[in-house]
Formats: sequence, structure tokens, C-alpha cells
Amino acid sequence: MKKLRYYFRTIEQLPALLFTLKWLLIACLVGVAAGSASAFFLISLHWVTNYREENLWIISMLPLGGLMIGLSYHYLGQNVVKGNNQIIDEILIPQNIISMRMTPLVLFGTLVTHLFGGSAGREGTAVQMGSSIADQFTKLFGFRSRDRKILLIMGISAGFASVFGTPLAGAVFAMEVLVLGRIRYDAILPSFLAALLADYVCQVLWGVGHTHYQIPLVPAMTPQNLLWAVLAGVLFGLAGMLFAKAIHFWGSFFKRTIAWAPLRPFAGGAVIALSVYLLGTTKYIGLGVPTIVDAFQEVLPLYDFAVKILYTSFTLGAGFKGGEVTPLFFTGATLGNALSSFIPLPLALLAGMGFVGVFSGATNTPLACTFMGIELFGIEPGLFVAVACVTAYLFSGHSGIYGSQLLGTPKHLLFGLEKGKTLFEIGQLRKKSRRFKKE
Repeated sequence: MKKLRYYFRTIEQLPALLFTLKWLLIACLVGVAAGSASAFFLISLHWVTNYREENLWIISMLPLGGLMIGLSYHYLGQNVVKGNNQIIDEILIPQNIISMRMTPLVLFGTLVTHLFGGSAGREGTAVQMGSSIADQFTKLFGFRSRDRKILLIMGISAGFASVFGTPLAGAVFAMEVLVLGRIRYDAILPSFLAALLADYVCQVLWGVGHTHYQIPLVPAMTPQNLLWAVLAGVLFGLAGMLFAKAIHFWGSFFKRTIAWAPLRPFAGGAVIALSVYLLGTTKYIGLGVPTIVDAFQEVLPLYDFAVKILYTSFTLGAGFKGGEVTPLFFTGATLGNALSSFIPLPLALLAGMGFVGVFSGATNTPLACTFMGIELFGIEPGLFVAVACVTAYLFSGHSGIYGSQLLGTPKHLLFGLEKGKTLFEIGQLRKKSRRFKKE
């Protein structure tokens, strides 16, 4: 009888074993491809950034760079122009395989944006490259809708993890970003495998490193410090909401005022180039990593975070390419630095809390941001980071930088559903999609 019970328990685990082996094999393919793409992107991005800083005259050509990006997407990338939102849409309502054009177009667009002086990030590029590459395996393996969704999630996690060197945050981010308040646990193993392998390929096999940040002093989590951390989290959440609304505002503004899409980044580039000349500094363009590092070490001007929000939202709203996350890091770290003037917590700790807190508020991913804070800063400030992330998430509203993100669970019981797609509405869209395909 004991042997029989053991036999049945073993058989019961066979599906789990097959599932693990299947996705481990696919994770190796996705991890190598996405990790290598991120390594090439980061090396290229480092080169164009250095070239721009050594040849500042090139910023005057930003309008021309914007026109190049606009024309490339207008004539070659109409089916991939939505970027990260398209990936989220394909996971929620599968329609068509993402065109492989997304990878070269977003890589080209982001490098041109940074070369000529736009203010943008890098996560959007890595996520789009990882997902578009991963989706090509759908045809190769003949995946159906459920497996394809997992494959796209793996592409997000692999791209995010490899570009920042944060595999835990990348894996959780890919599952958390789709539906506000819900996590897809059916993809948890594949997502983690892809994130770990992509990060390994980027850092170890290709030798591409990442920026390190230090929080040397972490006080005890007393009731008083908890209240200060909550207050900081509230302000980080409001900053994340402002960042998201600014991007949507400028995007709508350019669409209303300039009908022909390729002219939008041309006009926006002219404004940015002129403003950089008038300000006499390149501090607020590009990634802004030197300023982020400084935010952990010295007192910075109080207005840095607001200027970065304006530059990045204007750049992306005009149609330039890149991501939002590194500018969110800049915004959060400099805002935390500014808060140290009246919040009695260490400057570096507040900068670190803001680094991930504003990101949490703008993307509605508090768990991923908490993991990122621990991976980047260590476990010591973990409690402060967690408080900042979850509080910022609560106070940032029910919208974010990703317009395709769904509302799964309201952040609080007093919330009345805002405009946007809810899970019920998405279910209706899925039914219509299935009926359309049958017809």
C-alpha cells in the first residue's frame, strides 16, 4: 500500500516536471536572446551618451533626429508604434504575433533620442526587444494563446531584468504590471527563469555591468520614522501621478496640434534643443545617471525632480523613443534628496526610497519596486523601501504611465471606477475577439 501511494504521488508530479523542463528550455532561448540584445543596447547607449557629452553641438540636430524617428515609425512601424502598451494588449487580448520590426525600430529610435539629447530611459527599449524576440518563438513552437501569454511575460521579465541587473524585480514586474491589483501566478516560474538567465547572459557572459548605489546609514524603524516614511511615500506617489499625467498630457497635446506624426518629434526636438542651450546644462537630458548617483551623496537643487518630469514627459510625448523608468529613478532620487531638508531621515535613504517609490506610483507595481530596492540597496533599508513603495502606490491614483494597464482591484474601497478598461470589460472584448476569429 505504501509503495502504491508513493507511485501515485510521483505520477501526480509528472506534469509539474514536464512544465518545468519545457519552460526551462524556452527560458534558455529567451534569456540568451534578450540578454544579448540588452547587452548590445547598453554598450551602444553608453557610447552615444559619451559621444553627445563630448560633442555638445550635436544637440542642435535633435529636431533632425526626431524627424528620422518619426519617419521610420510612420513608414515602417505603424504596427509596433504603441510600444509597451502593445505588449500588454497582446497579453490581455491576444491578436497577432508582434512584428520583429519592433526590435530594430525601438533600438534605433532610442539610440537616436539619446545621441541628440532627448530625455528618456531604457527599460521600454529592453522590454520591447525582449518581448518581440520572445514572441517569435510562438510560431516556432506552435504555441496557443495561454502559452503565448506566458512567453510574452517572459520577454518583459528578461528585458527588464537584464537592462537593470535586477532579476527578482524583473520577474515580478512582468506579472504585476498587466492588471492593477492582480498577479499572474501561472507565469511565475517561466518569468523567474527568463529573468535570471537574461541577467546572467548580460552581466556574466557579455560582461556588461550596472550602476551601484550605496545607502550607508539606515536608522531603526521606530514609530516616528515610520510616520516620516509614510509621508515621504505620499509625496512620491503624487510625483509618480504627476509624471504619468504629464506624459499623457504632452502626448495628447502633440496629437492635437500637429496632424502629421513625423513632424511631432521634429517640433519637440527643436524646443528641447533650444531649452538646453538657454539653460546651459545637459543635466536634464539623457538618462541622468550622474545626477542620480549625486542624489545619494550631496544636496541637490530642490527643483531637479520637476525639471526632469517636464523634459521627459515632453520628449516622450513628442514621439521620441526610450523608456520612462530611469527618468522615474531620477525624479524619485532627486525628490527624496529634496525632502531631506525637512524629513529627518538620512539623505541617501530618502533618495533610495524615492528612487523606487516614484517608480512604484507611476507603474502601479509596488512589489516589483520593493524587490528592486532590496536588490539595488541591500536588505538593510528594505522596510523603509517597502513602506515608500506601497504608500506611493496607494496615493498615485488608478492610472499610470501604461495606458493599457487594467484595473483589477481598486486601491481602496472608496474608489469609484474611473474611465478605462476593467477586467469585466476586457472579458467582453475577449469574447468579441473569439467570435471575430471564428467568423
